[in-house]
Amino acid sequence: MVEQSSEVPISGPGKPAVSLSDTGPVRTETENKLAAALAELVGTEHVPAESHFFTDLGANSLVMAQFCARLRKIPDLPSPSIRDIYRHPTIRSLTAALAPAAPAAAAVTDKANGTPVPAPVVAPAPVTRTGRLGHLLCGSSQLLIFLVYSLVSGFVTATAYEWIAAGSGALEIYLRSLVFGSGGFLALCAFPVVAKWLLVGRWKSAEFPVWGLAYLRFWLVKALLHANPMVFLAGTPLYVLYLRALGARIGKGVTILSRSVPVCTDLLTIGSGTVIRKECFFLGYRAYAGRIQTGPVTLGRDVFIGEKTVLDIDTTMGDGAQLGHSSGLHRGQTVPAGERWHGSPAEPTQVDYVRVPPARCGTARRIWFGSVTLLQMLLLYLPLAVGGVYILFTEVPAIGKRLDPQTAALSRPELISDALTVSLALFSGFVVVGLVALYTAPRLLSLIVRPDRVYPLYGLHYTLHRAVSRMTNIKFYAWLFGDSSYIVHYLRGLGYDLSQVEQTGSNFGTEVQHETPFLVSVGSGTMVADGLSLINADYSSTSFRLSRVAIGPRNFLGNNIAYPSGGRTGDNCLLATKVMVPLDGEVREGVGLLGSPCFEIPRSVDRDARFDHLRSGAELRRHLAAKNRYNLISMTWMLFARWLHVFLLTLLALVSLDLYGVVGHVVIALYLALTLALSTAYYVLVERLMTRFRGLTPQLCSIYDRSFWLHERLWKVPVQYLNIFNGTPFKSLVWRLLGARVGKRVFDDGCFVTERTLAVIGDECTLNIGSKIQCHSQEDGTFKSDGITLGAGCTLGVAAHVHYGVTLGEGSVLAPDSFLMKGEEVPPNAQWGGNPAVDMPEAGSRPHGPGRAPRTSGATAAAPSSATS
Repeated sequence: MVEQSSEVPISGPGKPAVSLSDTGPVRTETENKLAAALAELVGTEHVPAESHFFTDLGANSLVMAQFCARLRKIPDLPSPSIRDIYRHPTIRSLTAALAPAAPAAAAVTDKANGTPVPAPVVAPAPVTRTGRLGHLLCGSSQLLIFLVYSLVSGFVTATAYEWIAAGSGALEIYLRSLVFGSGGFLALCAFPVVAKWLLVGRWKSAEFPVWGLAYLRFWLVKALLHANPMVFLAGTPLYVLYLRALGARIGKGVTILSRSVPVCTDLLTIGSGTVIRKECFFLGYRAYAGRIQTGPVTLGRDVFIGEKTVLDIDTTMGDGAQLGHSSGLHRGQTVPAGERWHGSPAEPTQVDYVRVPPARCGTARRIWFGSVTLLQMLLLYLPLAVGGVYILFTEVPAIGKRLDPQTAALSRPELISDALTVSLALFSGFVVVGLVALYTAPRLLSLIVRPDRVYPLYGLHYTLHRAVSRMTNIKFYAWLFGDSSYIVHYLRGLGYDLSQVEQTGSNFGTEVQHETPFLVSVGSGTMVADGLSLINADYSSTSFRLSRVAIGPRNFLGNNIAYPSGGRTGDNCLLATKVMVPLDGEVREGVGLLGSPCFEIPRSVDRDARFDHLRSGAELRRHLAAKNRYNLISMTWMLFARWLHVFLLTLLALVSLDLYGVVGHVVIALYLALTLALSTAYYVLVERLMTRFRGLTPQLCSIYDRSFWLHERLWKVPVQYLNIFNGTPFKSLVWRLLGARVGKRVFDDGCFVTERTLAVIGDECTLNIGSKIQCHSQEDGTFKSDGITLGAGCTLGVAAHVHYGVTLGEGSVLAPDSFLMKGEEVPPNAQWGGNPAVDMPEAGSRPHGPGRAPRTSGATAAAPSSATS
């Protein structure tokens, strides 16, 4: 072949000419246009057709996402995805790979001028708009329901205390505490069941607008289910029985470890012997374009569902089917019997996710375990809890003397001093005694449960394993020590094997969980962001086994990763946000992994190397010392802010008790409502004071920059209180108070926004439970943050994850369990889905019938049509 030189000058208003000369085969017009678009982004005048985007041109994922977005705006050019970019990282290979797409796009032309006409796509359903009056009435009704619930709770609590206080002797006090505790527990469990059958009856496939009367009934049932104490019994046979009482069709021997309570239980069918791991969403409903859509979730016999998974409505899995970790089934997908699927949307795989042999665990064992669990709850834990409160009320002078009718009302200084005493004792006792207990009790219990041994479910070993897992996963301590040098000492104290730690000051984030801390190994130089779940317990429907999870040295793990034992990654890997860790193939080393299922990307780029001089030697020691001082102050502020909150609630409680003889039971009901209002206002004020009532600005800096340290301090402000506002208009109000720019009538069923002042959410957006708007990224020693904009009427699916620097056009949809990468621009009314998310124009047009959905389009992301019966 004769090599020639092709040179096309590219110029425009205010731009110098860009030379695209290249030695090699004659460049096509498409190659020239792609090169011209990329040249502007990477700031060069010459883009050779064979130059590697990342290693030769120094581009990164953000630049290439902007490159893809720019190409999508040019009708006669192919539209690559970020996956295409990584698989074909040169202009020439990318053009060749996308060549079949170009003629298809130009197949239809305008007869008048011969210009190509873009192929039509299926538009999503229009957003159902609710008037201001309906929105206001719904919010008012929800507030009234909460106040009535608080009032009834207050009357019951006050009456029960008076009855318990009338008892004489320890035995009578215990018996009365037993009656009230067990009666209250059973009532809280039974009330949602009764309310569901009275308000709804049987759930059916349907859809209805948010903020309407049908939605109000739906919200009330959902709120009661989420508030009921049975959630804490997930992983026991009692939880399965409870779902059956709510209408779910569940066979024998089913194990459900996820605390994500399904709401539309009549639409849930689970065959015998099925296992559902924790952090799995199988709700039976979803919010879409201003409407609630309900639909069936059907699982056959002996099905396995992995951790961090999503089962959308109208999904089915046949007998013996498996869905791997970090995977999702989009609407209409069906996994045939006996097949193994993983990814988002899921596709076939050969990986076997059932990794532990069965054991003897029959019906009698499950009945025995459930009975003992219930008796322990009713006869031990609840009476002790109620009796503890009684002792606090009577034996602590600060409280007991206020309940004595002979005692006159005390002065304000006495109220404050007593509140200080009680709050300091309670808070410091929890912090100190709790930490001591964490470092002792789990170690003793773990001696009985041996690694790599198969144990049957619902026995002594299973009970001890659950106890260790619960005790060592208390979020408060990880939140306190995370994002600082002190987290490694905390995790080592729990039992982690961290080898020889190369301290960075940000070795682990504030959210890390495990099955057991005694079987975790992390290599030197590894950094972990938030949301890591270490899966070192394998389950079948009858057995479990603990195994070691080993993460190699010099790794970086992004957000929201489930890392199983046997993960096939070694040294010097980058695991991107929401990646699916491979369990098959060769051990990956020196590469990055992205997506679900994952594919390889460059381990690092030139932009991330600009701060390498701060990672070693004297520079590291100096900056690390400064960061440690700043983080120590942040931890002190966190403890002070938490204690001050406890003090204010204690003071409010003492004032309420002081008024108890004046206004009676009503003051107890008011206390419950005022506690929520006070807590919300307090933490909003704390966060706004920390930012000095200013918005954050986009950053590209080292983790040793003070701007990053401020972000770390903000991440320690608790936001769990927001969950109580899910599905109400008050959630948007709180987001606005925190600095987010939120439009009118936004429906938020449980979304989380990391940096509130960097987020813009348009009018009438629909945000599903588990979705996340993450306005930052931390890769190794580099921190980046930028704004995220959701246009009016956008929909984020269940557990969808949006990265920083992203813009979603008006009316666009992001499918469940999708990951929208940084820098992406989603066009208006587009339908995207997958991990990483790509354009899915067919997604939502209609549910797929039985069989496999195509990887790029068949996995329906979000169907606008009515849910089928």
